[in-house]
Amino acid sequence: MDMYSTDRSGEPTGGARAVYRCRVEWWDTDASGHYHNAAIGRFVEAAEAVLVRECGVVGYFGAAPRVRYEVDFASPLWFGQQVTTTLSVERIGTSSMTFGFEVWGEEHEGRPRGLAASGRYTVVHVPPGDERVSTPWPEEWIKALTTEAG
Repeated sequence: MDMYSTDRSGEPTGGARAVYRCRVEWWDTDASGHYHNAAIGRFVEAAEAVLVRECGVVGYFGAAPRVRYEVDFASPLWFGQQVTTTLSVERIGTSSMTFGFEVWGEEHEGRPRGLAASGRYTVVHVPPGDERVSTPWPEEWIKALTTEAG
């Protein structure tokens, strides 16, 4: 995981970054071996899990639903192809956080490495409880996701 500094005002100066690597598996494809669009979401969510785990943020999953998701599809991925997904915190607001991502297909069967998809999504902090309303992010989460490592 790479880390970048962020000012505490919530302005988009960069945040934690994670990289997730995998292969396109058969369940990620249609009958032609070309990936389903939903596979991009799976790769990105796996990168999010890596980021949260490596930053030591406990209790995030179940408390950070997506409220916006956008993706630009650039090129196909194929069964067996290696994939590299990068995910970074672009902005942390009072109760929302925006991630940016890129999904790259590595060189495969004579095809060069290429960008398969890119985009961003926003989550909000909605801790479990009776009322499902957004609340400010816990300070320790903000620190973990914005403080430069080491």
